[in-house]
Amino acid sequence: MSTIPDSAGPRPEVRIDRSDVGRRVSVRVLETARDAATGRPAYRDAIGVLTSWDEAALTVVRRDNSVAEIPVDRLVAGKVVPLFLARRAALPAATPAELQRTAARGWPAVEQEALGEWTLRASAGFTRRANSVQALGDPGRPLPAALAAVRAWYAARGLPAWVEVTTPGSPPELAAELDRMGATIAPTLVRTAPLAALARLDGATDRIRLSRTAGPDWLALYRRVAATPDAARGADPALARAAHQVLHGGPSVWFASAPATDGTGTPVAIGRCVVDGAWACFSAVEVRPEARRQGLATALMAVLAARAAEEGATGGHLQVEAENSAAIALYDGLGFTTSHTYHYARLPETGAGPRTGGVSP
Repeated sequence: MSTIPDSAGPRPEVRIDRSDVGRRVSVRVLETARDAATGRPAYRDAIGVLTSWDEAALTVVRRDNSVAEIPVDRLVAGKVVPLFLARRAALPAATPAELQRTAARGWPAVEQEALGEWTLRASAGFTRRANSVQALGDPGRPLPAALAAVRAWYAARGLPAWVEVTTPGSPPELAAELDRMGATIAPTLVRTAPLAALARLDGATDRIRLSRTAGPDWLALYRRVAATPDAARGADPALARAAHQVLHGGPSVWFASAPATDGTGTPVAIGRCVVDGAWACFSAVEVRPEARRQGLATALMAVLAARAAEEGATGGHLQVEAENSAAIALYDGLGFTTSHTYHYARLPETGAGPRTGGVSP
């Protein structure tokens, strides 16, 4: 219970404090002490995620993503409220190509350039998704010429040339051309599930906090960032900047974390979600080894799904590498099924000869 005073003394109706930042709350703020029409005090209410609280004010992000900024001395009531109850709804209709484009909006590359209907993407090497050409539709030139342009574009940036091949969606003959060139193939599964099935409430969800930004502790746990030395240790600072830009890009981005119970506040589990219309894209779910088997990954997904549903989404999707059996088992248990499989194909260096033998797309 808060003991923040105002002119009338302590306010027992304020049952939240700074430890509740990241939770869904309902607050009431004094708009005016004397309304001109009624002669009585006027109030306004806000329900949403409490995203900050300092000496002067607190902020609440409502379901429409508008931000309520509330002066501390005008806060008259506040409490933690249950997560939004997601309604049961069928998965939104989407083709594999449409889902791939949705995923790309939620993981936007630092640099993008059109090649016909294809999209060249580069982000200083941070993840294949943000450093590959999304080969959907017609590149506007014969495939050998298109792939030569792709290779040259990435070579100019000091990056390997990866091609994202989606079936259906990419040119039907692309897989055969990549096979002829001797491209290295890496399959990835795209999985979907209704949000209502994900937003299940249990005791572990009380530990989860939401934020609009990924702080240093969150980034330290995310393996795709943590595995790369920071700039102070001699790494290219462009990589750190690219990771920050990609992670924070997208229509409506939320970061989730489960703080340790030792009082340090250091996260032991993290996740990310981007809400884009009817879809919520999940990524970056990580749990420290010592905190596994406590239901934290499920709780992270539930809280993120509930927030996405509050913004109007009804379906969830994610991308998982085909060999990541542990993650696939987790998502199986949450009700995800495979929508389609796409492949990252790495083009050989210039001068490498074609190979014989088949590669399945």
